Amino acid sequence: MPATLHAPSRSSGRSAGSDFAPLARRVRDGGLLDRRRGYYARAIGLNLAATAALWGAVAWAGDGWWTVLLGIPLAVITTRTAFLGHDAGHRQIARSARGNRWLGLLLGNLLLGMGHGWWNDKHNRHHANPNHVGKDPDVGEGVVAWTCEQAERRRGVLRWVARHQAALFFPLLTLEGVNLKVGSLAFLRGRSRRDQVVEGGLLLVHAVGYLGLAFSLLSPGKALALIALQHALFGVHLGAVFAPNHKGMAMPEPGERWGHLRRQVLTSRNVRGGLVTDWLMGGLNYQIEHHLFPGIPRCSLRRVQPLVREHCAVVGVPYTETGLVASYREALGHMRGVGEPLR
Repeated sequence: MPATLHAPSRSSGRSAGSDFAPLARRVRDGGLLDRRRGYYARAIGLNLAATAALWGAVAWAGDGWWTVLLGIPLAVITTRTAFLGHDAGHRQIARSARGNRWLGLLLGNLLLGMGHGWWNDKHNRHHANPNHVGKDPDVGEGVVAWTCEQAERRRGVLRWVARHQAALFFPLLTLEGVNLKVGSLAFLRGRSRRDQVVEGGLLLVHAVGYLGLAFSLLSPGKALALIALQHALFGVHLGAVFAPNHKGMAMPEPGERWGHLRRQVLTSRNVRGGLVTDWLMGGLNYQIEHHLFPGIPRCSLRRVQPLVREHCAVVGVPYTETGLVASYREALGHMRGVGEPLR
């Protein structure tokens, strides 16, 4: 089993209050928890304008195979929409929970075709217990095995996938865009009638509008090609942002209880980089800071980092930060190690 699966023994040291409270006070007193409404107004406005411009470009380019390549920038701008929906789910944008929910519904269900309610439920459980098997859905049973025990239970095709999952990981991400939409629809079963009407209705409007645009502007074959390209690259882009954040980091043993600081820092990895990395990863390369303070606007995470790094050094909590390539190497190394016994 890879050495990174479990946290250092010192992770169960000081109490959550004594570790985290001084840092929380510094961040709050520095105004870093404040809403950034101007930033988000610009970001959402530019996102809507870019989306409209790209579909305008599809119409202008006409029914040709070169037009299909516009699925590439469409995938990039769709990922930006997902980042904004993510922020609404964490209540980073509006002052009220209601305002953030409606932003999440419009950005997620209407623009993306991905359910805001489903995402919130899944993502909040991840934030509460990152990398904790049985509690974090991101390391639950699925196509990819995250522990040796999960891999050992696989049978048939899934066992073969677990054996080669490191090599298959990025190809599998090409299906993630569709998987997110299927998961959103499945989540509506058993929800309240109001949720089904509101969320399901917005998902339906998205599907009609998106397919209507594609098939009215392009011939059926080219429309399907553009849709497939956009969804495949959207899945790869989104997965490439989230994969380095926790994979290969500490995984709590069953029954272990860590304080907030250690639970979030030991299970998370930051990705070093400049403005380009920040843009491509939507600021979520500051994953440690995001997990410690999920309500902080993403644009403020870079300013929080020095305070968090300094505090971790003072209290003796390892703060993990790598380059982008190294982060993928560690994440894929963990997946390879999990599948090793099956080979």
